[in-house]
Amino acid sequence: MSGAVIQLIVLAAIAIFLIFKLKNVLGTREGFEKPATPLEEPIPQAKRDFEVIEGGPDPDIVDHVDEGSTAAIALSAMKRVEPQFSVSEFLKGARGAYEMILMAFERGDIEQIKPFLSAEVYEAFEGAVAARKEQGLDVHAEFLGLRELVLSGADFDHATNDSEITVRFGGELISVARNAQGEIVEGDPKVARKQRDIWTFARRMGSDDPNWQLVATGG
Repeated sequence: MSGAVIQLIVLAAIAIFLIFKLKNVLGTREGFEKPATPLEEPIPQAKRDFEVIEGGPDPDIVDHVDEGSTAAIALSAMKRVEPQFSVSEFLKGARGAYEMILMAFERGDIEQIKPFLSAEVYEAFEGAVAARKEQGLDVHAEFLGLRELVLSGADFDHATNDSEITVRFGGELISVARNAQGEIVEGDPKVARKQRDIWTFARRMGSDDPNWQLVATGG
């Protein structure tokens, strides 16, 4: 045989050997074969740093009172009756109401705040203002700000939807009382006075009137 023929025989033998080896590794496919089915389980993704739990604690409540406390339960009941009610917004309003009511009382001009006071509180304020006038006292007051604002209690009546929220205020003001002769009989115009009050506000949840009334005061 010529060298060329021998070379062809060797190459053919090598080709047959390679085909046989590939069939052993890959297997033999016969007829129609379905494409590979993708895995049903999704590829796992990186876990989030937090999870939102439906029905979990309401931050608007637990940011101000202990979870599960009597106050928290009452505030939750208020929200069920009036979903748009916000504890944080209530406290912002209470802050403004405290300054407005306190300054009106100090100046003796309580008629303007009458809609925000219960009848009992208004009568008490009116009596104190009248007593000052009888003594001929003139009061000058300046509100400096709040150093404390704490929701200290809440109560809800399921039968009537009547609600009460108690707030502890710690304020600072300058208040000076002078007699008819202009002499200072109380306070100091250069020294701030610390004022501590515990006020209770009431309102019927779900009513058309959005205003809370001051129904009790204490210190």
